[in-house]
Amino acid sequence: MSTSANIDELCRGVVDLHVRADLEQRLGAGKPLRIKAGFDPTRPDLHLGHTVLMQKMRQFQDLGHEVVFLVGDFTAMVGDPTGKSESRPRLTKEAVHAAAVTYTAQAFKILDQSRTVVRYNSEWLEALKPSEMVELCAKYTVARMLERDDFSKRYADKRPIFVHEFLYPLLQAFDSVALECDVELGGTDQLFNLLVGRDLMPRYGKRAQIVMTTPILEGTDARLENGLVVGPKMSKSANNYVGISDVPFDMLQKLLLIDDSVIFRFIELLSSRPLEQIATEKADVAAGRLTVIALKEAFALEIVTRFHDADAASEALARRRSVARGALPDDIEEHTIPSEGGSIGLGKALALANLVKSSSDGVRQIQGGAVHLDGRRLEKEEANIRLEPGNRYLVRVGSKNRKFAHLKVV
Repeated sequence: MSTSANIDELCRGVVDLHVRADLEQRLGAGKPLRIKAGFDPTRPDLHLGHTVLMQKMRQFQDLGHEVVFLVGDFTAMVGDPTGKSESRPRLTKEAVHAAAVTYTAQAFKILDQSRTVVRYNSEWLEALKPSEMVELCAKYTVARMLERDDFSKRYADKRPIFVHEFLYPLLQAFDSVALECDVELGGTDQLFNLLVGRDLMPRYGKRAQIVMTTPILEGTDARLENGLVVGPKMSKSANNYVGISDVPFDMLQKLLLIDDSVIFRFIELLSSRPLEQIATEKADVAAGRLTVIALKEAFALEIVTRFHDADAASEALARRRSVARGALPDDIEEHTIPSEGGSIGLGKALALANLVKSSSDGVRQIQGGAVHLDGRRLEKEEANIRLEPGNRYLVRVGSKNRKFAHLKVV
């Protein structure tokens, strides 16, 4: 592959690139580059949002470059202030190392382990003497730190900024000095931190690193509004994530339930298909030559196969289609529901089983035709239907994202 083709592939999906001319020059020299991406293991589980960056790392690996998977065990205990209106809670060393073990094991579902160097930034940061820490701080100004949105907003609002938070970008930048990186990768929210590294390296006599950022993937609840993809980023706390350790059926189910209007956003960031093929699929969907469900099934199969295998993906899709045709899933939960005065309203029973948000939401779902009771869809006028004690009922809530449960009324 030519240098030009390499650059085009490496720049696919990249948001920020500082500076393309530097990247062209270093790739043109024909020597393997050292690529660094840092991860603070604050949580043990990875989801598809994390893999956008890791896939870029894998692209560099496949082109023969050295990838350093940097575990920020020291910086995780400081706490990254990125995107925070308040100071992050500090983590213990034990919690960070426990998360790091799981983190790296999951990362190798994407990265080539034989071509990945794993380093911990405590190796050099814990060894810094007080005089060296002072020297590091002397190479950057408070004014430059306050250019960062997180800090400037907190300063203007008179919310506290602790001194150790100023240290975080400097410590992350020193990682690049210690590793003598050619390229540092990160999400778009890390641009400030990465550029501090680019600024700092020449002040230590090192060649400035190239900075590349990848998009932050929205969650599975993303929607299209006024032509723009909107929604919170994918995260476990928002319950809008697809975990790379999810079982095949759950992974496929979540991918198929992504809104049709934003599915190409996920395909463009996560699929390994050539851009030309994705463009053709867009045109085919627009012209009615390809259905969205067929597109989504092919995409879901690709992702499940990547993290499991082709047989598991095919079995998950077959099960999904069976459920969609009306077949019952294998793992229906049973809930014991206490009756009230001899019976209980179905809306409240659904809420007690965590199938709806509240009793009133349950009533609305019944009125909207989204609830089936013992295989029969309930009508609007049955919104106040009551369940009798001593009976066991099969309920289904929803049409697209179906939830099943057995309700045993006592």
